[in-house]
Amino acid sequence: MMSYVEIAGRRIGKDFPPLVIAELGINHEGNLQLAYEMVDAAARAGVEVLKHQTHIIDDEMCAAARNVIPGNAMVSIYEVMQRCSLSEEDEIRLQKYVESKGMIFISTPFSRAAAKRLVKMNVPAFKIGSGECNNYPLIEYIARIGKPVILSTGMNTIESIRKAVDILDRYKVPVILLHATNLYPTPSHLVRLGAMMEMSAAFPDKVYGLSDHTTDNLACLSAVALGASVVERHFTDRMDREGPDIVCSMDERTAHDLIGQSRIIHRMLGGHKAPLPEEQVTIDFAYATVVTIRPVKKGELFTRENIWVKRPGMNGILAESYESILGRQALVDIDEDIQLSEEMIGDEMVFFEIEPV
Repeated sequence: MMSYVEIAGRRIGKDFPPLVIAELGINHEGNLQLAYEMVDAAARAGVEVLKHQTHIIDDEMCAAARNVIPGNAMVSIYEVMQRCSLSEEDEIRLQKYVESKGMIFISTPFSRAAAKRLVKMNVPAFKIGSGECNNYPLIEYIARIGKPVILSTGMNTIESIRKAVDILDRYKVPVILLHATNLYPTPSHLVRLGAMMEMSAAFPDKVYGLSDHTTDNLACLSAVALGASVVERHFTDRMDREGPDIVCSMDERTAHDLIGQSRIIHRMLGGHKAPLPEEQVTIDFAYATVVTIRPVKKGELFTRENIWVKRPGMNGILAESYESILGRQALVDIDEDIQLSEEMIGDEMVFFEIEPV
């Protein structure tokens, strides 16, 4: 059973605070200076891991991509990525800047050339996007590198995910599985957190989470409440920026809230159903004990007419023992409104009283 995955010293799993990944992606629109501004905002928000996208267009796409327009853009995917991709020199600068801010830099390679670049950059882990979840040749190429993989699984079935996982397992690569819905933005009724749980049940030895494309934090926080160890959202410094992924991005304030609130939810998880020692102060006044409701003479039997249950819950016999006292004798005279103690009650039940209708 894989209890956690470790990336650059950060342990990720149910026993550790949820990891919020801020996906810078292509929100910088190919502008390195703008990327720096977004990195600054992420650092202020308390982000631990910032994820980029590594696009080397000629190795990633064929000419046919010039005719494919994604649902969140007005031009072809080829044009979008050509505009937004960073050169190797600029991506190295971005990585160094991210790391200078104390954050972990990882990226999604969309081709062999991109994976090779990231190996040269010595990234501590790879993120594989949903579109590559069934790109088994690329997954195997990345698996051979031997670094941890975060695998998004949107647009895939359990069966196609299993083939990818089998490849990663064959190379003994630690893997985190993220459920996703690849609509930008994703309407709430298509988030399908049940699918995330189905995936978790199918791969019980894997750390799991959610890569989210909605417009607020609710899906991610709900995922954490269901045990997700990783949640990922696109990130920008300002929501008025241009770009196809801005609409489903979180800004500095939203990221700060997600990090803090996800950790609070994580602390709420677990436990077992039993009174806590910390609850004793409430038990003392909230529980009820057995009390006389009129004077009881020595030798008199306890009945429903002379005893009942009342607060507080300390210094007496708890209400759960009420029935066991009925029909037993008083060993001493007892005034009205007195909490019973064992010393006041005979051991033998003289008769058993049935609750009147």
